[in-house]
Amino acid sequence: MRSIRAAATCAVTLSLVLAATACGGGSSAGGGSNDAPKTLTYWASNQGASIAVDKQVLQPELDKFEKQTGIKVKLEVVPWSDLLNRILTAATSGQGPDVLNIGNTWSSSLQATGALLPWDAKNFDKIGGKGRFVESALASTGAQGKDPAAVPLYSMAYALYYNKKIFAEAGISRPPATWDELTADGKKIKAQGKSVLGAEGSNLSENIHHVFVFAKQHGADFFTSDGKPAFTDPKVVEAVKSYVDLMARDQVIPTGDAEYAQNQSVSDFAKGRQAMLLWQSASANLKSQGMPDSDYGIAPVPVRSGTPGPGTQIDSMVAGINIAVFRDTHNLDGATRFVKFMTSDDEQKILNKAYSSIPPVTSAQSDPAFGTPANTVLKNTLATSAAALPQVPNESQFETTVGTAVKDLFADAAAGRAVTTDSVRAALQKAQQQMPAA
Repeated sequence: MRSIRAAATCAVTLSLVLAATACGGGSSAGGGSNDAPKTLTYWASNQGASIAVDKQVLQPELDKFEKQTGIKVKLEVVPWSDLLNRILTAATSGQGPDVLNIGNTWSSSLQATGALLPWDAKNFDKIGGKGRFVESALASTGAQGKDPAAVPLYSMAYALYYNKKIFAEAGISRPPATWDELTADGKKIKAQGKSVLGAEGSNLSENIHHVFVFAKQHGADFFTSDGKPAFTDPKVVEAVKSYVDLMARDQVIPTGDAEYAQNQSVSDFAKGRQAMLLWQSASANLKSQGMPDSDYGIAPVPVRSGTPGPGTQIDSMVAGINIAVFRDTHNLDGATRFVKFMTSDDEQKILNKAYSSIPPVTSAQSDPAFGTPANTVLKNTLATSAAALPQVPNESQFETTVGTAVKDLFADAAAGRAVTTDSVRAALQKAQQQMPAA
């Protein structure tokens, strides 16, 4: 999913929603109807540079759907800072849209509310079958062993973006493939008076995405196989420390980035103030800030050794947006037709081109637009070396508690306070204690 400034109340609100699944949209007895067959309401997530840009991208496609089906779609583009709480409120009240976008990392948490239509085999058959979708994208649609709560819409992956001019001036001939190489390159870059690597130290979701990857590279998981938090596992502690040490020990992340939470690191990179950036499908964002494609290269996120792949060579979480149907929709057939439309090959090509994302529909990826060097890196990452964040009901609280722990550790590093194994373990223990009981 796209990085968000997570509201501090999200975890509390979600707990209340899970306790109130007998109400409104959370009712297990809800099944939708076709009482309003000529209209749909659609909450789209803010994917472009602004809400106005999203409306420019989406409205022509919605008009096309209306012309084909006679169903008018009322569009609302919801900012990421509001989207989760809006969804949770709708889940308790039953007063939600017919169709909505969700960050794919929320799939399991929202699935647990019972507010979303399950995508069983019958429903998938209505949109062309489950086999149309990339396997890694399907892995972020809900808890294992349950029917998915949503359908993949836009796929993204993390990559390493690097400034070609800064690299050339520092005498660096290729992007780093390992973290040790990145640290070594950092010394050459700092000698040129430039910052090395950007980060969003106060952005809880960005923190989670990166420490999740570091944990995978250390052979660790934040949850046990039965879904219980394991935040103080020694390998998890080591992984989190390794990420924060990019600032605290290796000094490749500037201390000022500890306060970043609103994509300032992307702006720093676009303006040539730093040499590297770890980001999800950043091309459109960089272009909107005036950085031409020719000024930067793109490579896989570094690993501890070797090359990206499965297991301990994972180098990205599966990022992306899913499209879901509220269980209590008043246009169930129309909502299903709309999902089919949005995930059709033609629409997948149009929309993912507009947002510099990758189609999760395999057949749409053959379009030449997704064969550029940048998109090839992202496609390969999604296919071979990306993993879904934990698909557990408490995933949203995990983002809040552990994301905050990492934020606090970055603050310590920025203030010159020691970041030790003990201090990392204590921060993670506090985060684990804040998690709801299973």
